[in-house]
Amino acid sequence: MAKTFRVGLIGYRFMGRAHSSAWRQAPKFFPLKANVELHTICGREAAGVQAARAQLGWQHAVTDWQEVVESPLIDIVDITAPPYLHAEMAIAAAKNGKHVLCEKVFAMNVKQAEQMLAAVTKAKVVHMVCHNYRRIPAIALAKRIISEGALGRIFHFRARYAQDRLADPEVPVDWRLQKEFCGGGVNFDINSHIIDLGRYLVGEFKEVQAMLHTFITERPSAEALAKGARKMGKVNVPDSAAFLGWMENGVFANLEATRYALGRKNHIEIEINGSNGSIYFDFEDMNRLKYYNGSDPEDRRGFRDIYVTERNNIQPYVSNWWPPGHGLGYEHTFVHTVADFINACADGKSVQPTFEDGLKNQRVLAAVEESASKGKWAKV
Repeated sequence: MAKTFRVGLIGYRFMGRAHSSAWRQAPKFFPLKANVELHTICGREAAGVQAARAQLGWQHAVTDWQEVVESPLIDIVDITAPPYLHAEMAIAAAKNGKHVLCEKVFAMNVKQAEQMLAAVTKAKVVHMVCHNYRRIPAIALAKRIISEGALGRIFHFRARYAQDRLADPEVPVDWRLQKEFCGGGVNFDINSHIIDLGRYLVGEFKEVQAMLHTFITERPSAEALAKGARKMGKVNVPDSAAFLGWMENGVFANLEATRYALGRKNHIEIEINGSNGSIYFDFEDMNRLKYYNGSDPEDRRGFRDIYVTERNNIQPYVSNWWPPGHGLGYEHTFVHTVADFINACADGKSVQPTFEDGLKNQRVLAAVEESASKGKWAKV
């Protein structure tokens, strides 16, 4: 009989909803090595978490996260709470023998990341950071193309993560703009995604030269607005980030993260240039990958537009979904993540990105902060 994993999810809003969808869908679309039971969902507001339990398909709801990590009935703890809670929750879950899936950004600093990795390593549990963009089929195909050597020697990794959520100065201060809750603003929140993609696709970062900036340093207080008043709150983290970097094998990197790109809702743009070819990806057209082959005849060279929807194990992940031409969306990246995580738990094997990847990402983020603060190159 296949094992059944009972899951406890901490958090029920944006990421909690995305993860809940994934836990429900993964067993229905992927040949998993274990069964899944949506056991308990946790949130601080009793009414809100009870409503989420009913809507999202969980059996039980609690308001104390320690009930989740300590329960003998739960095998997997999925953490989607804000970053300042990640370390305490993940370490406690590991000490109680739970497999741990943790949202990014992984930790508040390198020290916490090291403690989290040490805890899961000591407990010998399966651990994974939810960098879901690794499991976009087009990105997974790009990884395959690069690993096969089709691009030759890699020269450039360029990435831009652009949104426009903060372009309006009336957007209120929330936890993502307060250092004590988020750790590092846009640098941690969305820059961490493209740093992880760079490490996944190309290799490790060695040193960086960075700029961090806060365009709007005061915004309306959300708490005051909820009471019908207007009071300004401080933004004490960067709301935009950019850095150059050297990666292993002499790859030159150029990354930017901003929420001031009016018209860009969730624009993740990746371009990788090598001696034999190039790859280009845009998340706002996520089912396509553009590939330039320098070996094509000179009279017909150009970027191929690869529509990544081919089944029969031709392209990653899509065989489990719809007929060719029926594209996937954002939520499917979480389903792919959860499916891989469940199988890893069943096998008792590692699955990337692990907490070690989380630590490596955290070291890059720390180097970005150090470089921006000191105005010079910083080693990772």
